Amino acid sequence: MDDLTNHLVDLVRSASTDLQADVQSSLEKARDAEAPGSAARGALDTILENVRMSRKMGKPICQDTGTPIFYVWYPAGWSQLELRKQIAAAVRTATEKAYLRPNAVEALSGKNSGDNTGVDFPAIHFEEWDHDYVKIGLMLKGGGSENCGCQFSVPSPEFPASRDMKGVRKAVLTAAQKAQGLGCAPGILGVGIGGDRASSMVKAKEQFFRPLGDVNPDAELDKMEKQLYREINELGIGPMGFGGNTTVLGVKMAQLHRVPASFFVSVGYMCWADRRTALVYKDGKATLEKYNPIAG
Repeated sequence: MDDLTNHLVDLVRSASTDLQADVQSSLEKARDAEAPGSAARGALDTILENVRMSRKMGKPICQDTGTPIFYVWYPAGWSQLELRKQIAAAVRTATEKAYLRPNAVEALSGKNSGDNTGVDFPAIHFEEWDHDYVKIGLMLKGGGSENCGCQFSVPSPEFPASRDMKGVRKAVLTAAQKAQGLGCAPGILGVGIGGDRASSMVKAKEQFFRPLGDVNPDAELDKMEKQLYREINELGIGPMGFGGNTTVLGVKMAQLHRVPASFFVSVGYMCWADRRTALVYKDGKATLEKYNPIAG
């Protein structure tokens, strides 16, 4: 198998320093929807100026470059062990180049490894597929937004709810209300319905790879995504909690099979800096994707 380390360094650089066009466009629309002179519009103006400067200077969009989360789709014959080594090497180099802040600390002692590697850090998800090329998606998940994520076992002690879309709606609205302006709003909500506690949250986070303007192939979920997007923005929480018309840039949902005894609704929260991109390696050539939908 080929060595992708240098290409992976470029992947990290791209994710850290250059916000994808769909996210920037959504921020611009949100800015234009706020009243001139309002705190909300001022916050969004500052965010957009930050995006412009980051792209021009090649510097991280946010000082918290977060947890690097890699999703690797690979064909038969490629080694997970070697890919893991190459990803770790790329993360170390990217940290040296200041594309990433040294964020990996030992859980109990708080000791920093200094190079963004450690026990299951960075996070890597592997999946073998039928295609003849490698695709590696990366999202950078900031700590503030991660702290706003939550999970409910429905019916929840926090609210009466049924195990259906009405219950899902209550769970997501509760999560949005609890977050307020924390996590650097306007945010993006990823929702995983079903599964077990672990798979439900993984599925929720996968939704952050989806372009903001896409359509959910599940008609019922697509309808609920649009409804929740409208309802959450009607809460008036606004950018950074200053009040305003835009609390979320999008709501993305997916479901998993579950056991009859459990009904989990996991809500992941991504800050306005939805930093994600993908590397595609095929026929000896590497390209960075404009978007990184989770489907092949």
